[in-house]
Order: sequence, then C-alpha cells, then structure tokens
Amino acid sequence: MAITLLYWRYILPDWEVMKTLSWSWALWLYAVNGAGIFLMYGSIELFFYRKRKQGTRFKYNGKFPSEQPSDVFWFKSQNIDNFLRTYVSGITMWTLVEVIMLWCYANHYVYWLNWSDHPVWLTVLLLATPMIHEVNFFVIHRAIHIPFFYKWIHSVHHNSVNPSPWSSLSMHPIETFLYHGVVWWHLILPSNPLIALFQLHMAGYGAVNGHIGFDKLELTEGASLDSHAYLHYLHHKHFEVNYGGDGLIPLDKWFGTWHDGTKEAQALMDARYEKKIARMNARQKQNS
Repeated sequence: MAITLLYWRYILPDWEVMKTLSWSWALWLYAVNGAGIFLMYGSIELFFYRKRKQGTRFKYNGKFPSEQPSDVFWFKSQNIDNFLRTYVSGITMWTLVEVIMLWCYANHYVYWLNWSDHPVWLTVLLLATPMIHEVNFFVIHRAIHIPFFYKWIHSVHHNSVNPSPWSSLSMHPIETFLYHGVVWWHLILPSNPLIALFQLHMAGYGAVNGHIGFDKLELTEGASLDSHAYLHYLHHKHFEVNYGGDGLIPLDKWFGTWHDGTKEAQALMDARYEKKIARMNARQKQNS
C-alpha cells in the first residue's frame, strides 16, 4: 500500500492526460514498473542468490539455478531467461493491463466511487483485495493447467522447477496478461482507481513471495522472518497441488489439491496420481 500511495501521488499522469491512449505515458509507467521490480526482486536476488548471504540454509532446493544449465531456457540459463522474460513479457503485460484500467477510469467508462461518499463499501473492498487475488489466481491457474493450455502457455513458467525471484513474472505473455487481469474485478464492481492500483501492485510485487526459494530470512542468530514461499514452491515441485495462494480462502482444500508438505498430504497426492493414471490407462484401452 505504501508503494501504491507513492505511485498515486508522484507517478500517475494527470487524469486528463490518461483520457487519451498514448505511448508517452504508457512507456513512463512501464519504466517505473520495471525500475520498481528491479529494485525489489533484484535486492532479494542479490542477497540470496548472488551474494549468497545465507548459503543454502533454509533453501528448499540445495542447488542454485546458476548451477543447473538447461536447454529449456534462453541461453541455457534460468537466470538470464527469467530476467528477460520478466521485462519482455511480464512487465509489458502488467503495464498494458494498467494502461487499460487507468484509461477506463479517466473516461468514466466504469463506476468510480469517491471515498467521501462510500467509505464503508470501499473499505470492505480494500480489505477484500487479498481474497479477490486468491480467487482470481486459483481459477486462472487451474485453467492453464489443462493439458493444452499447460503445453503452450503455462509450461514456460514451470520450466523453473527450482524457482528464484526472477521466476516470479517469468511467464508466457498470455499468462501474465491473465494474472494481472485481476484488476478487471474493479472495472466490474463499483470501486476506486486507488484500490484497483493496489490490487495490481499486489499481483506484480507480491508474485515474488512464492518464488524466493528460501523458507526464512535470518535476521539474527535466534530470529528469522518467514518467507511464506513453501506452498508455491511445492506447486513448482509437484505441479498439481496448491493452485491458489497461501490458503486465505482454502480453495485447494475444498477441491482436494492442498499440499502442506506433510506425509498425509503426500499420500493424498500420490493417491490422486494413481487414480489419474488408472483413468488414462482405461481410456487407452477403450480407444484401442
């Protein structure tokens, strides 16, 4: 929210300017978004992966991406691939969504509620933004795991089995557009552009949470800060679990795809795999 308020005060062009689509203010927003992500993601990458201040302590995967070259990545490097895709695809689609959203508000094509007139509703909507993100992410994420869409779209992101900060927005352009499209909720519901912008920043800056690759940040010898990255790391590891976020709305539990790293969750996942294989074998027998 602090970033959003600073963005609102110092970055956004005048609303009269944004009534007309223009490369000038669109490129300005792209530059600011790119700089913000470079500072945030880059500082985390520098600490954990370049300087390796914690070594492999609390790291989920004992190897670093730089130690695992692969043909699935541009230049056989996950680091280069993820960084370039972030700027070529990720931030480009983020900015495109942002420009459309701001243009709609500037021209009053959508409901723009003022805080003075609707303080209760807007406060409720603001507090609901994490839940909106959770639902939107689960639905889109589950859809792009359908085999056809996974092959042509989502597999780009899943190439990073051992994710790091630059993996966060390293996606196919279609996936990135859908992911940041969470802001469309605020073009349908009566809302305020400040809340819509916050929703967008939650998606863009918040994507790093699930891709840090470390469970904890060591603050002192006896104190640490949880990264909340484990659930999404398990998704990158097992593919067919934890389609949602951190369980604010327990959609994965409701749909039977929850995995928290316990033996019980592993057993349930293995049972699902066995049933899936049995169904595939049965279909093959029918076709033959």
